[in-house]
Amino acid sequence: MKQLLSKLVRCESTAAAGELSAAQVIRDEFARSGIETRIDVWDENRANVSAWIEAPGDRDALLFACHLDVVGPGEATWKHPPFSGIEADGRIHGRGSADMKGGITAVVTAIKQVVEAGTELLGGIVFAALAGEETDSCGALRFIRDRGNLPELAGVIIPEPTNFDIVTAHRGMLWLELTTRGKTAHSSTPHLGVNAITSMRAVLDELAEYDSGVEPHELLGGCSMSINTIVGGKALNVVPDKCTIGIDFRTLPAQNHLDIVSGVREILAKLRSRDAQFDADVTVLREVEPLETDNGCSFVRDLCSAVGIDRTEAVGFTTDGPHFARLGVPVVIFGPGKSDLCHKPDEYIDICDVEKGVDYYRRIILKFLT
Repeated sequence: MKQLLSKLVRCESTAAAGELSAAQVIRDEFARSGIETRIDVWDENRANVSAWIEAPGDRDALLFACHLDVVGPGEATWKHPPFSGIEADGRIHGRGSADMKGGITAVVTAIKQVVEAGTELLGGIVFAALAGEETDSCGALRFIRDRGNLPELAGVIIPEPTNFDIVTAHRGMLWLELTTRGKTAHSSTPHLGVNAITSMRAVLDELAEYDSGVEPHELLGGCSMSINTIVGGKALNVVPDKCTIGIDFRTLPAQNHLDIVSGVREILAKLRSRDAQFDADVTVLREVEPLETDNGCSFVRDLCSAVGIDRTEAVGFTTDGPHFARLGVPVVIFGPGKSDLCHKPDEYIDICDVEKGVDYYRRIILKFLT
């Protein structure tokens, strides 16, 4: 188990490097237990890997949906090299150890244990480890396009690091890119140009007063908006003709993403009505709907019973879960590792938590499928 996790961490499966090497590690690990896998490769190094353990019974299958990709290590200094997968102090260290290669390792190990024990299952197990969750969900969207090949499902379990909280709700995500355009001129005669950065300042002033108009959710709180990137200007002696910001909205089940985009366009129209030289547009870069699984459904109740946890939680971060909710089945986020370590330097996961995850996932499989 520890060796598998270390191997996965050593696979630098960022969006730039691709997920293929990590997919091959999982394929080889399953092969040792006689489990066949399929690797779907595109753009040379992007990859999904999946396995389907069929069973003769008539129960609906379980789908474990993971992501192979990780964010980059950043520029901060790490105590251990970010892609070393080193074991120290009872932990496996490195980028992706918690998010979510620890969860992948626990699921793969649990499935192998059930298969190697010769357990008679009454329903199948589908495993999928997918590309691009951190950037554009390309792997999940590609996998779901082939939904016709999937068996009937009881539900989906996503082993993100929740510190073993059973998560049934999270906010959605809407990423917008807003660009103002101007006219270049020499900086000694700025009146001959139109400064796109100055135009963007007007946009930022309006966004500072933005109100979603939606009541806070009982579990998820309010909608949030964060302006996280800005790019503008090419030289100190040139009036800039373009400025771009990136806006991250975290949305609630009651919200329609189209309404948010329309609201931003109304702001731009208002600014244009005030200044004929104002020119701007907005583009949707990425969107993921919120997740809200019914806590009272039998899938959630049975999962809680299997692991001995009697309450569910909601979180602010976003997962591929809403894409899988399109399959029309309950989706639960549940896995080892602390979410507050994600995307930070010195990421790690406690080995004992991975072992606990193996036990939990095995218990879930036996609860639903035997």
